[in-house]
Amino acid sequence: MQEDFHYYATYAAAKIAGYSHAESLDLAYSAQFVDWCTKTLLTKIKAPAAAATTQLQLEMMDMRLDAIGLQDVTRIWASFHFLPYDLKADVRKSPKKYKDRYRLICNANGDLVVDTVNLARDKSIQAAGVAMHVLADTWAHRYFAGTPSFVINNTTYHFYEILPDGSERKVRFRPNPGAPDNLEKGLYTGTLYQPNETAIMNLGHGRAGHLPDYSFMRYRYLPAWGNYEEIVKDNPNDFWHAFSQMVYAMKYLRGEEDSFEKDRYAWETVAPWEDEIKAILEKRQLDASEDWKAFGEKLSGEAIEDFDLEKYQKEYVDAAREEKDETFLGKFILAALAQKSMVTNKIFTSGNLLAGFSVDYATAGFKGMKDYRKLVDDVQKRSGL
Repeated sequence: MQEDFHYYATYAAAKIAGYSHAESLDLAYSAQFVDWCTKTLLTKIKAPAAAATTQLQLEMMDMRLDAIGLQDVTRIWASFHFLPYDLKADVRKSPKKYKDRYRLICNANGDLVVDTVNLARDKSIQAAGVAMHVLADTWAHRYFAGTPSFVINNTTYHFYEILPDGSERKVRFRPNPGAPDNLEKGLYTGTLYQPNETAIMNLGHGRAGHLPDYSFMRYRYLPAWGNYEEIVKDNPNDFWHAFSQMVYAMKYLRGEEDSFEKDRYAWETVAPWEDEIKAILEKRQLDASEDWKAFGEKLSGEAIEDFDLEKYQKEYVDAAREEKDETFLGKFILAALAQKSMVTNKIFTSGNLLAGFSVDYATAGFKGMKDYRKLVDDVQKRSGL
């Protein structure tokens, strides 16, 4: 998903769920910041590099291509953008290397999305924002995995856009990230074909370009892992489910729901705005930010400021060392470290080493990664130890 959904639509969902204007802004900011919190930014503000929730293209170009480098990539992308659906998926008559990659395929309503939302319960507004980014992406990024893999993430020339009138046209991809997608001609940017199994070009939905991120898009294609079985992706329907599930999740985080369960949605709560929301989702445009912003401002009667990447950086930089964890970005960093640690540990304990080795910091304590000392200290602080 893009800023239009992660920031403006998340704000609207937070307001509908009962958060105040200020809380909704902070929650939406945290959700969008997941797409900007790189090691480069963290180094700039002298924050823990392990809290990175995304990577710049330049960072990935300079990354190590050995197992350690690939594990670092997987920890980031599987934890925040391509949450695995079933870490124990039955893949018969396949070697373990393939099974491990297959089991990282993202989809909605997996056990890990429940773990993600529960992890944010009784935590900061920043933790709620991180959880909403992860939850929303399980809908947009379905059927792709957050690890570089040709045998999982590659797509073929069998790729067709389904237009509003029901007709279809073949999608044409071009490896030119500097050129905007052309809706009229059906010309979209995608990564270069690279048959090397772990080439960075084969990370996530890069081969399918931005099509998974556009709320209006409907398409059908053959995934590399699907045994020549076609997948039809209906983004308007998926994004509608994502929005309604976010509202339900945030009502749970606010204490209005007793539990968060898979495949439950706040249908009754969002019903008064269903037509307006679906109209935004169906509108053919590369960026729906203005429509979502107008909808959010209608809900609250307040102005929604544009996302400003530098908004909280000075507060963090100027804070004394012992006070950094209480700043806006300090709380985001703790939430990011917790989410990454949780997902990495779940992958590791499933017998899958694609995200590296892990320990459960909450039960096993500190095991040598200095950046994760902050998690142990935070647990102890909140426990009064």
